[in-house]
Amino acid sequence: MRYYALPLLAVLIYSGNTVVTRLAADVISPAAITFYRWFFAALLLTPFVAAGAWRNRQRIYPHLGKLAVLGILGMVLYQGLAYIAGKSTPATNMGIIASLIPLMTVLLSMPLLREPPTTGALAGGLLSLTGLVVLIGHGSPAALLSAGIGQGDLIMLAASFAYAAYGVLVRKWAVPLPIWQSLYVQIWWAVLFLLPFFLSGPLEPLTARNMPFILYATIPTSILAPYLWMLALKLLGASQASIFLNLVPLLTALIAILWAGERLEYYHCIGGALILAGVALAQRLKRPLGKWAPVT
Repeated sequence: MRYYALPLLAVLIYSGNTVVTRLAADVISPAAITFYRWFFAALLLTPFVAAGAWRNRQRIYPHLGKLAVLGILGMVLYQGLAYIAGKSTPATNMGIIASLIPLMTVLLSMPLLREPPTTGALAGGLLSLTGLVVLIGHGSPAALLSAGIGQGDLIMLAASFAYAAYGVLVRKWAVPLPIWQSLYVQIWWAVLFLLPFFLSGPLEPLTARNMPFILYATIPTSILAPYLWMLALKLLGASQASIFLNLVPLLTALIAILWAGERLEYYHCIGGALILAGVALAQRLKRPLGKWAPVT
């Protein structure tokens, strides 16, 4: 039973990071915090991972291109876009939209992994789309048609899509490297890609105001939470651990209310419930379309 604390703590850290992402938008630019986060994460991991990665360099070299793509999708685009989204959409919306990642992963697995379309993907996709319309239309689909999707919500959708693509490509390529070495190389690729954006704008020094956000994004979110999650997968299995991901929207909303002063509206509850129900359908109903058993 004590092992269940591992995925719960990881999910709690990730939920808190969504709120931190929103609050950081008022303190530091997305380019700066994204760069600082991964640069410091790389430095902190270096004493523990660099020597092993160097000894394993002959196995790493053939996969540098794939690791670069993964670094761009999972670290540069996902988190960078999330920081940009945080400038114009509340953390509650960000957490609910991010809960679409498992569904997006299922849908992307069809063309990229050649997995057959399923009844769950179809039904879950439609249900989650309904929930998304309720959420970003603030409970009124008509208002969504007239005003369109908010920029922040749209950017968060793009960020979630990038992370779903990351997850699918990790499975497709199955790079034969130890997990920490793979992440370490991806992080350094992310730092290299982020460096020009960091240098092209006004340089933002580390200050007493922005350091708490950078430290939270670096240590708990980038290092501790992935370790806890990988340990949970090992001790509990993917099916048991993944259940805790459904808590992300709820925990994000609670933290945003208590810490960021956001209000939980009825459309957050309805939209979030529909999205999570759709994700659950997509993950549970695995029967391929067109292969229904005959009714007897």
